[in-house]
Amino acid sequence: MSAYLNTALTVALGCRYPIVQTAMGWVADANLVIASSQAGAFGFLAGATLAPRQLEAEIKRVIEATGGSNFGLNFHMFQENAAQCIDLAIAYRLRAVSYGRGPDARTIERFKKAGVLCIPTVGALKHAIKAVELGADLITVQGGEGGGHTGGVPSTILLPQVLDAVQVPVIAAGGYSTGRGLAGVLASGAAGVAMGTRFLMTRESPTPLATLERYVKVTDPQQIRVTTAVDGMRHRLIENAFINRLERASALGRLRIALGSAWHWKQQTGMSVRHMLSVFAQSLKEDPGALSQTVMAANQPVLLQRSMVDGLPDEGILPSGQVAAAIGELMSCQQVIDDIVREAERCLMAVSAPYNL
Repeated sequence: MSAYLNTALTVALGCRYPIVQTAMGWVADANLVIASSQAGAFGFLAGATLAPRQLEAEIKRVIEATGGSNFGLNFHMFQENAAQCIDLAIAYRLRAVSYGRGPDARTIERFKKAGVLCIPTVGALKHAIKAVELGADLITVQGGEGGGHTGGVPSTILLPQVLDAVQVPVIAAGGYSTGRGLAGVLASGAAGVAMGTRFLMTRESPTPLATLERYVKVTDPQQIRVTTAVDGMRHRLIENAFINRLERASALGRLRIALGSAWHWKQQTGMSVRHMLSVFAQSLKEDPGALSQTVMAANQPVLLQRSMVDGLPDEGILPSGQVAAAIGELMSCQQVIDDIVREAERCLMAVSAPYNL
């Protein structure tokens, strides 16, 4: 590896290249983490969509295949087994954890004492500042081009703002899939890139072929659009029949769709009725009108499962960054990373070389 790609990210995470494979629900399984890690990136396991009985086994699989615990675990504090995720990350001394709606300062301190790095993902400047105050070791900043839940500020505006405001290493996400993108990020002062869609669209991705073909067929970035119909928050997805149906539905219709989806998730994951009802009760207490949104937010894993596991792309959601429209083939993780590294090095060498008049 050239000196150009040796950054605060590679030092902190112990990976060869400043590239992070993000934790996509139902996609970032042990196989994808193993493939991305062996290719030189830093992989995150998607703990939010793994059943509690499977989580530890998946962690062990990655450790055995890669020869260590140099990978990360993603989780959300609202998931029923959040405590299990925290305990396992500490018990196995994983290199890092990532999260959106993150743990409190006390939990972060537990991670720090165990040597587990905390890398929250944020989509706004104020959230980046707050994350550092709570103890984040690095921050992933996702611009509005990114897939899934995303903010409204483009990466080109958000990244410089955060770089100016915080002193921890910053990882750029949202709109990156090439070596040119990596070179630009490093030149701006960031420590590396995080990519989800680019790794989803690889040969090692567990996503069914029918769903992957839907991603590959998208050539217009405008088809990968933001909707608030799923849970009231900005969600960038590939447009499909399910989203169109949800957007056309009345409030009552959305609640009916949400409850049906929630019950299916309970059956699939073994979620207790008590936990399911507690989510509903909290929503009614805070905002009765937002019950359908809360239910949909809590059971998004099953919406992902329909497309990412069952191979029914029109019956679930298809989170995607806009970069999917620029990806026309499925390559291996090794090929993807090798291409990115070569291109990034060429770009950075060209920038640093004297210009001959």
